Amino acid sequence: MGKKSGSLKSTVAVSLTNYLDAGAIVAGASGLTLWKDYLALSEGHLGWLNAISANCLGAAIGAIVGGFLADKYGRKAIYTYNMLVYMFGVALIMLSTSFPMLLAGFLVTGISVGVGVPASWTYISESSEVHNRGRNIGISQMAWGIGPTIILILGTLLAPPTSGIGSEGLLFPLVESVANLFGTSDGAALNVFSSRIVFASLFVVAFIAWTLQRKLDESKEWQSMKSKKMKDLEAQGQTIASGTTSGLFASFGSLLTNKVNVRTILFLAGIYLTWNLVSSVMGFFQQHIYETAGGLSNEHANLLSVGQWIIIIVTTFFFSMIVDKVNQRWLYFTGVMFAVLAWALVLTVGINSMGGLLIFTLLWGLQAGISVQSFYALWASELFPARYRAAAQGIMFFIVRGLSAVWGLGFVYIYGEQGEGFTRAAVAMLLLLVVSLVVGTIGAPQTRGKTLDQITRERYGTDE
Repeated sequence: MGKKSGSLKSTVAVSLTNYLDAGAIVAGASGLTLWKDYLALSEGHLGWLNAISANCLGAAIGAIVGGFLADKYGRKAIYTYNMLVYMFGVALIMLSTSFPMLLAGFLVTGISVGVGVPASWTYISESSEVHNRGRNIGISQMAWGIGPTIILILGTLLAPPTSGIGSEGLLFPLVESVANLFGTSDGAALNVFSSRIVFASLFVVAFIAWTLQRKLDESKEWQSMKSKKMKDLEAQGQTIASGTTSGLFASFGSLLTNKVNVRTILFLAGIYLTWNLVSSVMGFFQQHIYETAGGLSNEHANLLSVGQWIIIIVTTFFFSMIVDKVNQRWLYFTGVMFAVLAWALVLTVGINSMGGLLIFTLLWGLQAGISVQSFYALWASELFPARYRAAAQGIMFFIVRGLSAVWGLGFVYIYGEQGEGFTRAAVAMLLLLVVSLVVGTIGAPQTRGKTLDQITRERYGTDE
């Protein structure tokens, strides 16, 4: 009972990383139009903000570094320092008065998110009981839903009227009061204080996360792996110091030359990359799309997204309760099928129909609750050996978020300034989701109910 309680407690603490990951993406998305007006940005500028943010390249860079650091120095090392970097990045965004400063803030925040993600999913998997591994991953994904929900509610309450369309949020007078303290009283400079306050809330949560995470115990599985590795080095007549110095590069070489690893990376890329190319656009541009192609106000776009994230939280809770008990192949199929239906609906009904938007919001929320990311987090932490479990996830995250950055840059030109290319973009989204559906349904691994050690032995023939 104590172990179960302990794994749940550590899962909650580590899950704040997911809260801050999704929170940073959605905080940027909810205020995107406001920053565009304040700094007179083009769609190309918005593409760069997306490309280097927690949504894409920033997280990609952080993940490949953080994954190897977590395997070499331990999971706890990441939790001791990483949130300090996140707070610095958020502070840059809060205080931004130019595009380069805003861009730097998005980049630093994104790197911090990337550093934390591989360690988080690895730590949760390694600290979980065999029959609760999926549940704990699901709980961490709930934080990925709770973060955006809170951020969007806050953004809705603080929202200014956008281009004179719609009413202001209930707390917009607070925005005006804060702006007045800095000598700003009207126009786009006033409105953007709504976004500054939203990012300030992330700064506070990051401080709480840092306080909790730095007190976590080191992963026992990592400690066991490290102890075994040092004994092997000593038996081979090598010093521990020289062995650990080269270990990082040795693990990297082994990771990319082992046929089992390569097949696993290709499978995970097949499901997660294709899905994330769609999800990254939705995570960063959804409100912007609703406001331009859909014609909604900033307040109403945020409100519609709030409803979607509430659906995601409820569905993710359902996922966490059943994922360790049912056939994961068909649960995966069900989740991605919701996504395929959502984009098929948009292509047939259109984005200008409020009825179509509401059904799309429902379907996309259901798929995100039983999401590919949940299965990726679960399977990626199960399918690789402990000695490069975090590094493997770091490489995967680097590939996925890096290519998402390239796609984000291209998407803004396909989409157009006012959404005139939305249909072309939607066709691409649908095709990507179909690939994710087929690859994941066919290749779903049979790991449910097995220990991590058992899975490693079955796949590699030895405990790596």
